[in-house]
Amino acid sequence: MAIRVQGKYEALIRERAATDAHDVWLKFRDETYSWSDVLSAMSRVANGLLELGVRPGDRVMIVMSNRPEFLWSHLGIIMIGAHSVPVSTQQRGETLRHMIVDSRAKAILVEGDYLPHVLAASQGVETLQHIVGLGTAPSHAAPVTFERLFASPDTEPDVDLSDAPGGSGLIYTSGTTGPPKGVVATAYDFGPMELVLRASGVQPGETMYAATPLYHGNALLVQAMGSITVGAKFALGERFSASRWWDEIRRYDAVEFNAVGAMIPILLKQPARSDDADNPVRALLSMACPADSWREFERRFGVRIIETYGMVDAVGSLLNDVGKVGSVGKPVPGVEYRIVDDEDRALGPGEVGEITFRHAKGQMTDYENRPEETAHAYRGGWFHSGDLGEYDEDGFYYYRGRKKESMRRRGVNVSAWEIESVLISHPDVLEVAAHAVPSPLGEDDIKVVIRPVDASTLTPEDVLRFCEGRMAYQAIPRYVEFVEEVPKTPTQRPMYGVLKERGLTPATWDREAAGFEVRR
Repeated sequence: MAIRVQGKYEALIRERAATDAHDVWLKFRDETYSWSDVLSAMSRVANGLLELGVRPGDRVMIVMSNRPEFLWSHLGIIMIGAHSVPVSTQQRGETLRHMIVDSRAKAILVEGDYLPHVLAASQGVETLQHIVGLGTAPSHAAPVTFERLFASPDTEPDVDLSDAPGGSGLIYTSGTTGPPKGVVATAYDFGPMELVLRASGVQPGETMYAATPLYHGNALLVQAMGSITVGAKFALGERFSASRWWDEIRRYDAVEFNAVGAMIPILLKQPARSDDADNPVRALLSMACPADSWREFERRFGVRIIETYGMVDAVGSLLNDVGKVGSVGKPVPGVEYRIVDDEDRALGPGEVGEITFRHAKGQMTDYENRPEETAHAYRGGWFHSGDLGEYDEDGFYYYRGRKKESMRRRGVNVSAWEIESVLISHPDVLEVAAHAVPSPLGEDDIKVVIRPVDASTLTPEDVLRFCEGRMAYQAIPRYVEFVEEVPKTPTQRPMYGVLKERGLTPATWDREAAGFEVRR
């Protein structure tokens, strides 16, 4: 019998399967899965992968929507010391091929709907040995099905593993402005995340809810893996739906959920219902809640917002569990933060610069196949986030947008955040994204793309009048375009690369061409 060291999450699952075998962990649709079911399922996948020749250190890609098989796959992969590589189901073509090649994936576990895209993108990739289709018939390209993999015994995997596996593997960033970067997070320290999660007050046996994609770190690492840490149940939604959100929450009796991107404004702009506050949620973990929405959201839905800041790229979290509106909080124990200028000089309170941080244990991540980018990101021993921020005299930090999403208009730097955070507070604006377009005078002009609540009631002139007095004059957009949908990542963040490539269209309104004068 091989000697295999168990990882933290496997040990927790085994402990609960031994003491509370029939207690539920996962809720999905109308189905429930106990801790015993979870251990059996992950063991089957682990043994099936061993039969295919997967060994510790190998990369196994997962291309699936939110469903139990995704979780069984992730847990089974890390159970044998292999590295899980979750990938967006929206990836296609050259970008998907880049991720397959870059990760050196030995196997891909793929849901049937996405199999044609994986087959097309993986042609001729020599490192890829197996494509396993879920819900598909055996074929020449994918002779092994997930169902066959899952038919393996649920005995303890027989493989030598001397180091305890972590809860993560290789996670790709969204790549909205360039090729996705793979973050190697096998040695990731979940301590800061767990401190944030415990601040929500979730107790063992209570239910946490997530409907953002499992291939994103928030749903997979914070919610799914985090629920294992605190002994909570985990309710998995198939996708984010504003109209069904609270009904899903009530259905699963969830006491906590995470909000990312534009989720809070979108939920707030749904038609009011008499039972809005009649829900089981006590707290939500938010990332970038607009200050103007904070108190209204808490009052309307009867919840407490806990704001936090963190990223998959490096270990470290900010936490605001005291309700200081607009702030992403203070550093959790074991992590240092500071704001720096472009020369890496530390800035003082009220000065906007790049958010940098470092963990007491040092560097625990790197970018796959990108040693120079890794070294640049960690220069001076501090991880450079690429985010803009500032802090106040009391040590509370504030997020001010992404550096690469900033624009330079007539000598003044303007962040997308400072425009979007104003316009999202307009009662007739459901979604908004601001981005640069080339200016005939050099540098940038600013365009906003808006999804209105009602396209018949909002005009470009209304938008600009709303901007007056609420943002710097140079930040007021020149161009406005109304759209049926703002292109977004699955985590509800605007896809700035797509918007910049689209540029000006026949539907774009130009205030200068229209002779509209903005008041200073």
